[in-house]
Amino acid sequence: MLAEAGVFEVPDGTQMIPEGDAARLHQVLRRDEPEMAAELAAAAGRATADYILAHRIPKLAQWVLKALPSPLAARSLSTAITKHAWTFVGSGGFAAHGPWRFEIAANPIVQGESSDVPLCHWHAAVFEHLYRTLVNPSTRCHEAACCAMHGHHACQFELTIGTT
Repeated sequence: MLAEAGVFEVPDGTQMIPEGDAARLHQVLRRDEPEMAAELAAAAGRATADYILAHRIPKLAQWVLKALPSPLAARSLSTAITKHAWTFVGSGGFAAHGPWRFEIAANPIVQGESSDVPLCHWHAAVFEHLYRTLVNPSTRCHEAACCAMHGHHACQFELTIGTT
């Protein structure tokens, strides 16, 4: 699948992955492994969040977020995600609609695709894992709309706190 997507070296985390490579790999995965694509993308999203926690968010900041009440931690994390959105939306447009709702317009991961259901399991898993780790362990992320779905200009993600 990597070769079919035009990715000839497995990314090692030392540099950003070009948007086109990531988009093609997601698209090949959905096409070639439709039964496994959602879970594989979600597993990759959780692994990405683990990388972010290990290498991009200072341990002191993580400690502070975990100590804050959930609404304040969510607001702080949302601000940080917005500041660094360019790293995961590429040419797409990111907007936070409060600390519990995100939107990615023209999401390159699904650009040109058509689906009856949301396809952005990677993004949802990244958001969910970061919020579960830093805000509240019972946080869930749901993609309510997707650019690949007819009539939607943006992928919309909603985070909620439920029971574990």
